[in-house]
Amino acid sequence: MIIKEVVQIGNPLLSQKSKKVKGLTSEKTQKVVRNLIDSMHYHGLVGMAASQIGEKFRIFVTEIRKTPYRNPKDIDKLRVYINPKIVWFSKKEVISYEGCGSVAYAKFFALVKRPKKVVIEALNDKGIKFKLNADRLLSRVIQHEYDHLNGIEFTEKITDIKKSMSLEEYKKRIVSKKR
Repeated sequence: MIIKEVVQIGNPLLSQKSKKVKGLTSEKTQKVVRNLIDSMHYHGLVGMAASQIGEKFRIFVTEIRKTPYRNPKDIDKLRVYINPKIVWFSKKEVISYEGCGSVAYAKFFALVKRPKKVVIEALNDKGIKFKLNADRLLSRVIQHEYDHLNGIEFTEKITDIKKSMSLEEYKKRIVSKKR
C-alpha cells in the first residue's frame, strides 16, 4: 500500500490536462490505480483523480462510503474510471456544497452548480468498457473528478464565495440540518 500526499491547489499539475492512458493493463497503470484507491481511502475522500497524486493520466476513482451523516441512497461501490468521457449531462442543474482534497486538504467547502445527472463511459481497471448513469452525489463526484482530468479545480466554479466555509462550519451548519 502506497499512500500519496494530495497535490494542493496552486501546483501547476492541477491546471494541466491529463493524458489518455495507452497501456490499460500495464503495471504502471495498475500501480496508479492502486495508489489512487489507497490514497483516497487514507485521506477520507469520495473520489480522487490521478493528477491529485502527481500522475497526469486520465484516471480517477470513486467510492461513496457509509458515514453517520451521508444519505444511504448516496452509497456507491468502489469504481475505477480510465479514459472516461461524460457523454450526457441533464439540463436540470443543482447547486450544492463541494470540497476537494486538493483545496486546503478538503477543509474548505463552497457552493457549485452542476448538472443533476450524467452518463459516463469509461474503462475499468481490467480494461473493460462500461457505461454508467449517475445522479445524486455520485453524479457530482464524477463531474468533480472529471474536471480534474481537464485541469479544472472546483474553486473555478464557485457560485457564491460569500457562502464558502470551513469543514467545521459545514458539518455544524449544513450536515447537521440534513439529519
